[in-house]
Amino acid sequence: MSENIPTWGLLAQYEDPHSIYQACEQVRDAGYQQWDACAPFPVHGLDRAMGVKPSRLPWIVLVVGLVGSALGLWLQAWTSGSAYPFITGGKPLFSLPAFVPVWYEMTVLASCLAAFFGNWILNGLPRLHHPAFASRAFERATDDKFFIMIEAADPKFDLAQTEALLKSTGATHVEVLEP
Repeated sequence: MSENIPTWGLLAQYEDPHSIYQACEQVRDAGYQQWDACAPFPVHGLDRAMGVKPSRLPWIVLVVGLVGSALGLWLQAWTSGSAYPFITGGKPLFSLPAFVPVWYEMTVLASCLAAFFGNWILNGLPRLHHPAFASRAFERATDDKFFIMIEAADPKFDLAQTEALLKSTGATHVEVLEP
């Protein structure tokens, strides 16, 4: 391969879940940081084999849900108690049981929006193009093949050494991805 061709990274193909699991452990142990694994179905423990840290998404959903809950309750209390005080049937201005349905729905709405948009933001979506999409082999990532992609931006990336590592992990096909 010519050295003047820009390289995004390497793509390695594996045949079964067991082989990609072991390959992920070896790539993780080799010290690579900017890489990913793709599988046609969830592989139990693959995130652990990759050394992936737990997601921040549950905390984002919790905080935004609590903020939405507080804002929903505050809005109802403010409108019925301060902005538009209107006593109906002798009920108090701040009637918590009457506020529960809207309060609950505001909590659910805020949490759902946080989960949806937080997932997109944390995953860098929408991404309409990825260098792997140009690979004919990668088309089978949604069918029956497993893949590891190591980016050239990784500090440990050396084309020859990284390719040798991927082949030593049992990859059946290794190719260079161009940006």
